[in-house]
Amino acid sequence: MKKTTGSGPAVVFTGAVKTFGRAEQTVRAVDGIDLTVERGETVALLGRNGAGKSTAISLLLGLNEPESGGVQLLGSTPEQAVRAGQVGAMLQDGRPIPGVTVRELIRFVASTYPSPMPVPESLALAGVSAYADRRIDKLSGGQIQRVRFAVALAGNPELVVLDEPTAALDVEGRRAFWDSMRAYARRGNTVLFSTHYLEEADENADRIVVIDHGRIVADGSADTIRGSAGSSLVSFDLAGRPTEGLELLPGVVTVEVSGDRALLHTDDSDATVMELARLGAIRGLQVSRATLEDAFLALTAPAAAAPVTDSERETV
Repeated sequence: MKKTTGSGPAVVFTGAVKTFGRAEQTVRAVDGIDLTVERGETVALLGRNGAGKSTAISLLLGLNEPESGGVQLLGSTPEQAVRAGQVGAMLQDGRPIPGVTVRELIRFVASTYPSPMPVPESLALAGVSAYADRRIDKLSGGQIQRVRFAVALAGNPELVVLDEPTAALDVEGRRAFWDSMRAYARRGNTVLFSTHYLEEADENADRIVVIDHGRIVADGSADTIRGSAGSSLVSFDLAGRPTEGLELLPGVVTVEVSGDRALLHTDDSDATVMELARLGAIRGLQVSRATLEDAFLALTAPAAAAPVTDSERETV
């Protein structure tokens, strides 16, 4: 069983910037990211489509280079860490190789690394031993996705980077994949993954990093993220009333308005409701605990809160 033995962080982004396009069409896909991932952590990257998650992962793996700032993996450059087999990756793109069995593919990939994981071990860890001698192009989508995970493990990496690893998988396939990923993480290894499934981040990550417009807008545990946009939700019918001043109510962190209904993210629902009652009759009042999805939507809204961390939970 492999354990992480090195010292220092697994991942360090320092003011990393990556742009695409020219002149007035320039898009800052990664806009000055500072991020440190310690060895042994399992970290989820959350963000809308186009938020910068995939670009950040491409910088992490050395597939692109930042225009300014830098990225380090396990104390080395991304290129050095990948070549040494210290990093395994599972990206969104990739097609089955016709005429090759799972075992043959993993054996070939392992042979390209200096200290690979034994082939039977990577097959077992990825949960593909049962069909190791079947051709890859004859497998189901869920089985192929797990083969791709076995490929990521072939070099015996300390860090695995997964970009939307369960996209298009059914519920059973997603559950099986995360069982395999957790088995890898329990060895003391580091996992960094992006996902659109918020429940996956909630269930499998030690820490969640929310990216929006190329910047980190929240960083902490799932509970911290939930609290960053208000730990409770207070919603009510506006009944034609103006929305000005709702953000000034006691406890309110962010305000959303949908049609004729207001949704207040608050860290003190009692104080918020009492002030609403003092101001006048409230129709259709509902109070509930905020979910990770509620917090994510609030953080990535046009008027999203400033970045928060475990040690700094106030928004501006």
